[in-house]
Amino acid sequence: MFYVVAVPKSLASTAKLSLDFAFRKMMKDHYVFRHLNACEKMGYAKTICCDKKETLTTNRMTVVQAYVGEKHWKNVETPDRAKEIIIPDNIKEIICESVSVNNSYSSKLLPPREYETLPKQVGNKTECSLLGFVNTLGESYDKIRTCHPEEKFVHVYKFNSVRKNMSTIIQRSDSTVPILNRYGNIVPCLNVDYDRLVQNVIEPMECDGLRTICIAYRDFPSDNLPDWNDDTSVLDQLTCICVCGIKDPKRPEVPDTIAKCRDAGITVQMFTGDNVNTARSVALKCEIISPYDNILIFEGKEFNRRIRSEPDGEVEQNLFDKVWPHLRVLARSSPKDKYTLVRGIAASKINPADEVVAVIGDETNYASALQEADGGFAMGMQDTNVAKEASDIILVNDNFNSIVKTVMWGRYIYDSIAKSLQFQLTVHIVVVFFAFIGVCITKESPLRSVQILWIYLSMNTLASLVFAIDIPTDEILRRKPYECTRPLISRTMIKNIMSHAIYQLAVMLFILFDGSKVFNIDNDRPVDSIFKPSEQFTMIFNVFVLMTLFNEINCRKIYVIWIVTFVVQIILVQYGSFVFSCVTLTFEQWTWCLLFGVAVLLWNQVLNLIPMTRHTSKLDGHGVHEVVSPVDLDPEEQSRPEVNLTTEQMLWLRG
Repeated sequence: MFYVVAVPKSLASTAKLSLDFAFRKMMKDHYVFRHLNACEKMGYAKTICCDKKETLTTNRMTVVQAYVGEKHWKNVETPDRAKEIIIPDNIKEIICESVSVNNSYSSKLLPPREYETLPKQVGNKTECSLLGFVNTLGESYDKIRTCHPEEKFVHVYKFNSVRKNMSTIIQRSDSTVPILNRYGNIVPCLNVDYDRLVQNVIEPMECDGLRTICIAYRDFPSDNLPDWNDDTSVLDQLTCICVCGIKDPKRPEVPDTIAKCRDAGITVQMFTGDNVNTARSVALKCEIISPYDNILIFEGKEFNRRIRSEPDGEVEQNLFDKVWPHLRVLARSSPKDKYTLVRGIAASKINPADEVVAVIGDETNYASALQEADGGFAMGMQDTNVAKEASDIILVNDNFNSIVKTVMWGRYIYDSIAKSLQFQLTVHIVVVFFAFIGVCITKESPLRSVQILWIYLSMNTLASLVFAIDIPTDEILRRKPYECTRPLISRTMIKNIMSHAIYQLAVMLFILFDGSKVFNIDNDRPVDSIFKPSEQFTMIFNVFVLMTLFNEINCRKIYVIWIVTFVVQIILVQYGSFVFSCVTLTFEQWTWCLLFGVAVLLWNQVLNLIPMTRHTSKLDGHGVHEVVSPVDLDPEEQSRPEVNLTTEQMLWLRG
């Protein structure tokens, strides 16, 4: 009998039920799990590193501003607004021709579907935005590409991270060979013109969160062609004819999701290939940063300069730990920079516990960072296969809010296990101690084996199911992340377990020793039949079951399982007879049993009013106990769920 109740065997089943229930619910919300333990790890996440494109923004880029003919035009994303752009036909022809051929021919715009109003962008989204700009100017990029097929290109200088431009040389009908160039932020003209263009055009566009693309050209006489392999001389003396500002709108759910992360104690860091001005503007719109935050925004070069030692260029963890807690935006970042950031955070020693970091990536170059992270997320609709295979969880709906839901489910799994553990330990402690005391004093166990089996079934198996199928709410995001190395049983849990066990033992021992006098119940049993049911032992059994049932209500939930258990308990007591070693109780006796059960709720409220204390040692070797407020707790205790909740909001498991 003692073995049945001494070991909480259903704890493992509770963990499995919680995980299975969470996975099934999340799969309905369009999650695909590649590694099941990733969801559990997200309950400990403290940092989320995400890419700007497709994660924080919609990745549907559109040209909304244009600088043409010494005039800055805004809101040119529609044909009606684009008609207001007054430019000579020859300049317009060069712009459209340059955009059409300086793109991968696999990038194109398809007609909108029946339920859509905008053309479908296929291929590189930046290139698609420029092709859309050609269409808004009243031209057709398809016709231009037909006139200039790829096999007739004289030479192509592909885009690279050093040159930061793409150039295409084509043969025109007027016997000149123009170079049509499209590149970002670099306008090699006179210094005066360059500074003026950057200050008056490019920087204002970047501060609006736009990506800037410059369109330039150069004519080569057909009788004096240069060496096309000498890209330095060929790509010199270009004439800037247009600067386009491309907008990538933020996802509407992002600001609210970032606010939830902030409330949950999770830091969101953004890395992007855009420059600092554009990255800062996007971060402000997404509310990753605010104008008055004391934070760091670095480009990749400055980031590496601050974290690497001078002689060998290796990353120094002590230097890294001075930077990353305040870093919110990493602009002009390479795949290696992203990997370095994630790896450095995971290896940080600022906090005693390990840092748990999640990464959201959308491209092949995120593979190393996704693999290094504790939780790697890939967007299912847009990400490459390489990114998906390197990730732990795939978000099919491409919604940033799904990341926060993963954190909620991760914390829910932890809470379910902790609630079930506390509940089961309370039941087991009471049963074991009461049975032991009863045997020592009355020479027999007040609780029969069949009664203990019913308690085990109803209070462990069925109650564990109740805890396992709970639904996480936003309340779970109002506390700091869990420490992954902390003990599962907290000081508050120990207080609750011992306090409820003491109360229940006191009630049951009171009925055992004085119940016959106080409640005027029969406790006589024939000597030759010690297992004959009695009103006293039946009342002890009934009171214990009801006290445990009402203990479940402290978790703020009443399920059908609770009601069914209560009804079955009535049937067992009233009609169980010798099968469950019970006798029928009167209405008055049932009333007393219910009062003792309801008193568990009042006792729990009393426990909530008891402040936590901490033992402090003095120099003379003696110690004192002092009351500790939430702000004075150590970081591990501050992350406990009960610290940031009011008495009304507090979960039963935490008291």
